[in-house]
Amino acid sequence: MTSIQGWAAHGSKEKLELISVELPKLGAEEVEIIVEHCGVCHSDLSMLNNDWGFSNYPLIAGHEVIGKISAIGKDVKGLKIGQAVGVGWNSGSCMHCHECVTGQHNLCSQALPTIAGGHYGGFADKMRAHWVWVIPLPEKLDLRSAGPLLCGGITVFAPFLNFNIKPTDHVGVVGIGGLGHLGLKFAKAWGCEVTAFTSSPSKIEEAKTLGAHNVISSYDSASILTAANSLDLLLVTVNAPLDWATLLKTLKPNGRMHVVGAVLEPMPIPAMGLIFGQKSVSGSPTGSPAAIATMLEFAARHHIAPQVEHFPMSRVNDALAHLVAGNARYRIVLDADF
Repeated sequence: MTSIQGWAAHGSKEKLELISVELPKLGAEEVEIIVEHCGVCHSDLSMLNNDWGFSNYPLIAGHEVIGKISAIGKDVKGLKIGQAVGVGWNSGSCMHCHECVTGQHNLCSQALPTIAGGHYGGFADKMRAHWVWVIPLPEKLDLRSAGPLLCGGITVFAPFLNFNIKPTDHVGVVGIGGLGHLGLKFAKAWGCEVTAFTSSPSKIEEAKTLGAHNVISSYDSASILTAANSLDLLLVTVNAPLDWATLLKTLKPNGRMHVVGAVLEPMPIPAMGLIFGQKSVSGSPTGSPAAIATMLEFAARHHIAPQVEHFPMSRVNDALAHLVAGNARYRIVLDADF
């Protein structure tokens, strides 16, 4: 048995409290990690509040984990004790379905989210995951700020891989926040012409420093239409309802509006707007282990790091309040201080 300490919620919207949990013997294909840093994602907040209806309590959140391996099961491949690794939204999958054997583990119907199904996440001194989902970190990566790449980073990076986005393409990013600021950085490094759509005039100049060549208001239909027929990919990172029909008009023929923000309201999309431009609307969750590893290598090569604010993990409730207030610029990282 292994005892871990973690900051847990005992119910929806309750303050997190430090608890101890006894874990069973380490599984043959499991890896145990000493947590050094863990990003705070809006999805952690959604799970802590049971916004999606499948949270289990006590819930130890945290799915942007950076740490070092402290123990490995007897059947673990390619990893060693002391190695710097990261774990993102998923900590396991079935390893035998069509999606897993074709390298799309993140689409496995039995994928185990790091903070769901009774699994304990990274707001703790230690956490566990299946070895396939434990990603070795490139040496040139800044480990103190890398945590948000494991969820936010791969969420906006995966579409570049999945849809064969080219350096000559024109990419739009809606929302300059935790996801969007990384979307701008990746799109610029990919070689694309980048247009940012933001509802905040105060972020116009900052969007340009993050990689945008052009900046447009996302709440002004007339401004949106200045980008009509110009984009190959429009990456939507916000979770708020917008003028979807007008945003669709920014796409070139064969263009794609791709949603990675958890918009909970139905999105009215005019069918004729899709048909007469052969346009697409799609969405995706994070990415496979291979895609995450590719993203980390790309980030290390191009010196892409999330813009982060640090809190000691013992102040996790303050960090969550900072996120709820909308004051995070743009991601929060907890530093373990057990």
